[in-house]
Amino acid sequence: MKLWGGRFQGGPAEALARLSVSVHFDWRLARYDIAGSRAHARVLAAAGLLTPDELGQVLAALDDLDAAVETGTFRPTVEDEDVHTALERGLLERLGALGGKLRAGRSRNDQVATDLRLYLRDHARGVAFLIKELADALTEQAARHVDTPAPGMTHVQHAQPVVFGHWLLAHVHPLLRDLDRLRDWDARAAVSPLGAGALAGSGLPLDPPQVAKELGFRESFANSMDAVSDRDFVAEFLFVTALLGVHLSRLGEEVVLWTSQEFGWVELDDAFATGSSIMPQKKNADIAELARGKAGRLIGGLVSVLTMLKGLPLTYDRDMQEDKEPVFDAIDTLSLVLPALTGMISTMTVRVDRLAKAAPAGFSLATEVADWLVRRGVPFRDAHEITGQLVALCAVRECELHEVSDDDLASVSEHLTPEVRDVLTVREALAARITPGSTGPGPVAEQLSKVVEQLRAWHEWAS
Repeated sequence: MKLWGGRFQGGPAEALARLSVSVHFDWRLARYDIAGSRAHARVLAAAGLLTPDELGQVLAALDDLDAAVETGTFRPTVEDEDVHTALERGLLERLGALGGKLRAGRSRNDQVATDLRLYLRDHARGVAFLIKELADALTEQAARHVDTPAPGMTHVQHAQPVVFGHWLLAHVHPLLRDLDRLRDWDARAAVSPLGAGALAGSGLPLDPPQVAKELGFRESFANSMDAVSDRDFVAEFLFVTALLGVHLSRLGEEVVLWTSQEFGWVELDDAFATGSSIMPQKKNADIAELARGKAGRLIGGLVSVLTMLKGLPLTYDRDMQEDKEPVFDAIDTLSLVLPALTGMISTMTVRVDRLAKAAPAGFSLATEVADWLVRRGVPFRDAHEITGQLVALCAVRECELHEVSDDDLASVSEHLTPEVRDVLTVREALAARITPGSTGPGPVAEQLSKVVEQLRAWHEWAS
């Protein structure tokens, strides 16, 4: 059943056969390969290479084979080198010699490139749907905390108070960009390679644009050599999934911090946490940790494919067999991680009392003092210095900014009058943030409304 044995005197060595076989992982392309075969059969018939009766028999056999693949009653065997070999065997079992006619005008080179594009374009939408669900969960949590104060951080140090809903939405925007990247990728991947043959096109009167149209591609290839050697669509897809993995890892890292004893800002639902085999008290954020860990796997897939491609001459080389497992693994990984993260986020309990208590800690209102001085005509350079001296005084005395006396304020600077205490509350600090995109309750509510609309617009494409 090998597709290439005619010029060989003997069969391949066992070591070669074992190295060469790919059907154990490329079998998931089977139904996409059958879809390509249907389109190719119609083109062969239009070219007069199949009679109407033969076309009917071929399409009926392909439908039967497709159903058998879907139900699992037809499976590859250990003798099948790849998905194409297995499916041709299935077709020959149903049609006899007529099944061999379908190979005319195409090669495994253009077949596999077409199959993989079809597979990825299909599954990219599945990934997009899962991204949207996670973004929805984050957005729903954010809607509950449009005015919940929290200690915003830089360098994992208290910086300025923020609204916790703003913080949660800060994880939604990268996901929206990931969705944009997937749709942009899909537009570039919507080019059909079928009809390019091994590398030179075909001497038969085929119709690649018609095949492209039937398979849902935007257009057919412009250069047959590029069509079979191009794996940009694989590398770009893996870049999108790797960057998505990074975004999920950053979210996971924050959840690990938020749920720690030291922070205690979030409590995970029991259904989305694990325990310890030795320490009965433990409640671990394993989903968040696995999201961090899986990011390395996604990044590794991208590096693997880029490294494989970087030195290949045109056109097809067997190295390119290594393009599939990383994308299959990326899809499988995200199909596990995204729903788990969504469940974790949607069911977690935010400890509003602890967030509010932590919001002013660490002199996080110092910037409010500096801004207050600026509004009174003090150059920010001087205002920064004055506020820093006030913080140093409070650190020595182990008190908060609002606890210093009027005399202490005056001792630091004549510009620090008792009226400065008007800005030394978290509520005032948040209310002052009124510019678009900032962390005040008003701008956060506006941002939330826009995000909800953006996510709603993604539903149809992702579905």
